[in-house]
Amino acid sequence: MSRLEDLNIRRMAEGPAVTIYVRDNCIAAVGNAAVGNADGGNAKGQGSTGLMTDQGLAYLVWHGNQAFLAGKSGEVPATPEQVEAIRQFSEDLKSALST
Repeated sequence: MSRLEDLNIRRMAEGPAVTIYVRDNCIAAVGNAAVGNADGGNAKGQGSTGLMTDQGLAYLVWHGNQAFLAGKSGEVPATPEQVEAIRQFSEDLKSALST
């Protein structure tokens, strides 16, 4: 848990199937059932990472080389800063949960 705190990631909600983690506007759902990984250890299954926007939750999708934030209200081009925030959050969360 302290690794999550060190990365400014907090647990927003926990249910029987998934736990929701957040940092700033980034959000991720992580499956609570441990899954085996290649080295014989266990790691939680991280789902998609999204970004909370004024229109609700949006996920990063790619069309060719162009990144978009896709949500219920449609798709909008993602800024390089948004792409980097999602990428860094995903990496940090994966790292924190694998320790």
